[in-house]
Amino acid sequence: MRLSVIQVVAALAAAVCIVIAFIAAGLGLISGLFMLLAMLALIFIAWTALRRALGQDREHASAVRDPGSPRAKP
Repeated sequence: MRLSVIQVVAALAAAVCIVIAFIAAGLGLISGLFMLLAMLALIFIAWTALRRALGQDREHASAVRDPGSPRAKP
């Protein structure tokens, strides 16, 4: 049985679509990975900034309460 021209063109189009689908899936996976890394970086930045801000408030409050502290203001 011989393949007609339409069948060959359809097979080539299907092959191209499959290749494009695999490329898109790979790009989706890579972009998802980078999105996850960016979210982790933002969480880390926010966590350290909050920890630093809350830690400075604690140090400032303890220095004000303890007049013998070297950080206490006269």
